[in-house]
Amino acid sequence: MNFGEIARKRLHILTILAAAFTLVFAPQAAMAQDAESAEAVVEEAAAEAPAFEHFGADMIKGQPEPGGLTFQQQYSPNGEYALWMHDAILMPIITVISIFVLFLLLWVVVRYRRGANPVPSKTSHNTLIEVVWTVIPVIILLVIAVPSIRLLAAQYEAPPEDAITIKANGYQWYWTYEYVDNGGFEVISNMMPEADALAANLPVQLAVDNRMVVPVNTPLRIQTFGADVIHAFGIPSLWFKMDAVPGRINEKMLTIEEEGIYYGQCMELCGARHGYMPIAIEARSMEDYQAWVLAQGGTISGEEEPAVEVEVPAEEAAETEEAAAEA
Repeated sequence: MNFGEIARKRLHILTILAAAFTLVFAPQAAMAQDAESAEAVVEEAAAEAPAFEHFGADMIKGQPEPGGLTFQQQYSPNGEYALWMHDAILMPIITVISIFVLFLLLWVVVRYRRGANPVPSKTSHNTLIEVVWTVIPVIILLVIAVPSIRLLAAQYEAPPEDAITIKANGYQWYWTYEYVDNGGFEVISNMMPEADALAANLPVQLAVDNRMVVPVNTPLRIQTFGADVIHAFGIPSLWFKMDAVPGRINEKMLTIEEEGIYYGQCMELCGARHGYMPIAIEARSMEDYQAWVLAQGGTISGEEEPAVEVEVPAEEAAETEEAAAEA
């Protein structure tokens, strides 16, 4: 028996096992180090991010007003156009028609009462009157249709490619906001307790613990999704409402023109606590928005760290392949 040959074979096997161990576990160790490094970079970026403070009650712009009779003041392009259409076109037309019809009713009651008109007229038709009451309503409908179609088209305008995507997920009974373009972090938003809201001078049943923070004067791609039942994401002062449906993502563009806080609520009956899942959007400058994103541990679009590829040294790979071939 050649003990030297046996020793050489065992040493050769040990060499193969060591090379295989290096090939398998070295990349994983490197990946773990890279993951730790990435987490450290995110934490360092969050620590170095500019300080961010949320707006106080003095910056509330979109909320219900006591004794309000019309729409809330609008702070989006579509909302301003819709409010103008309501005030400048619809209300005058409705008012004039209502007054005209009321006048006709009173005139008929007085003019054609039994005392003043003992012998009733037997007129069956009047061509001029019939033409007039057909043509005038058609003209009125055309006047209303032109701005209505324009507003409808504007509400379904597709957001541009560089729009910031935020996904609003509806749950029973709270919202979560996922910042898809900023690292995918998620913010959970619940209604603020009454005592906390009063202490902060914020509206009860509208104030939340975590607001949806967005940049002002920037196109937003708002996506909605229902995690359990159908909800509706609605902000009256921004002229925005969209259903959140399970199994389906809806999408709509939103642009806010002024910094401030804008309140809304779920607008689809979704269960026992439907009335207790408010929405609060805080619109800030782009600088403030980016500071808030970094404070949440997110990333700024276009500035993400490139992925690090783990490469096995060429010498180790060659030795492993040679050992495997000899085996």
